[in-house]
Amino acid sequence: MYLVYADEKGNVYDHASLYGLARSADMIVEIMEDELIPLPEGATLVSLPNTRPVGMNPESGEMVSLPGDMQAVGALLPQGFTRLCLPGYVKTDKEYKLPLFGYSAVVWKDGAFYVTAERSDNPSKWNPENCDRHEVKQGVQRMTEQYPENRLYQHLSNCALGYECLTSSNTFLNRWEGGVPVSYSCNAGCFGCISEQPDDSGFVSPQTRMNFRPRVDEIVEVMLEHLKTPESIISFGQGCEGEPSTQAKLIIDSIKEVRSVTDMGYININTNAGLNDHIRGIVDAGLDLMRVSTISALDDHYNAYYKPRGYTLANVEKSLRYASEQGVYTSINYLIFPGVTDREEEIEAMIEFAKRTKLKLIQMRNLNIDPESYLELIPPAQGELLGMKQMLEIYREELPDVVIGSYTHVPPQGLARPKFAKT
Repeated sequence: MYLVYADEKGNVYDHASLYGLARSADMIVEIMEDELIPLPEGATLVSLPNTRPVGMNPESGEMVSLPGDMQAVGALLPQGFTRLCLPGYVKTDKEYKLPLFGYSAVVWKDGAFYVTAERSDNPSKWNPENCDRHEVKQGVQRMTEQYPENRLYQHLSNCALGYECLTSSNTFLNRWEGGVPVSYSCNAGCFGCISEQPDDSGFVSPQTRMNFRPRVDEIVEVMLEHLKTPESIISFGQGCEGEPSTQAKLIIDSIKEVRSVTDMGYININTNAGLNDHIRGIVDAGLDLMRVSTISALDDHYNAYYKPRGYTLANVEKSLRYASEQGVYTSINYLIFPGVTDREEEIEAMIEFAKRTKLKLIQMRNLNIDPESYLELIPPAQGELLGMKQMLEIYREELPDVVIGSYTHVPPQGLARPKFAKT
């Protein structure tokens, strides 16, 4: 499993003799054979600026960093794959912050690229190669011409064509999970937020947050256009917006109007779930699915990353428990990071959290962050580091009734919440 590296022009090479190494948090570690899978379709190789690749001399076991202008290489995985290790590197500029992506270790083995990852879900729906960009353009033209006064379609057209966001693309393709953003504000100050950063953060947000408050009729138009098949999902809470539940009245009114017309498909919210009263109102209006973003079930870790404004992790748990009790299919958007999420205390806390809230699904999502900045932010490890692969095995054993996946699912038959529509 040979070291992979890049030059300043982005050309990628495999080393003739050095083996590739990886990182778990801030530790350089060897890569195990059972941690490797072939580079998945839809994955992207990227160079890591201001880094030096680190490999191992297989004869002496000595760790070697490449000299000169060589850079480390990482893989960006599509949804459906959980990374097990970070790339093996050292920074040449300690002040530089890597762009907000989830980097996975990659090596050259048996004439092909391999990554440290495990398939945790069916990747086909979220494989970028299965999204025809020409069809997306046609969908954008069709919807913006059909609804010329709808600002949401104008906003989503930039997400679909400019950012090539798969959720917004689905909105124009009328398939699977589509998005309907509603909020320009947030009640958290997430470290490394992808849509809004303070000027002194050192990060560059890869997306622009929406800057208007949509009308109910605009929201309803998008929802009704998408909810035309039994398995369609329309979701509040996208990467281009703040916290959707801050606009609870808009969401409640929109759900009620949509459900007076059709009971087709599923209505989902991606939320931090900190506003209990708002979440309760949204659930009672007819919500089907709820995905709650979290990075930990430990207060100090959660607070360090989310910087919640006016709510606590206890509020998040309360919202999840209420939604579960009302028959909503609940999941967490679990932001995971090798060397942190697989700490003994993190695993124990999350297992108990999942049991108390009666979670149905844990979506393992690779945290997009500069590793050094994140590790400086959060509390140090208290217990043993078990490894990401063993962590996944523990969850499957300890939570047999919880699906371990990667993205929002349609509930299995028998778990869907009853819907009531005007006949």
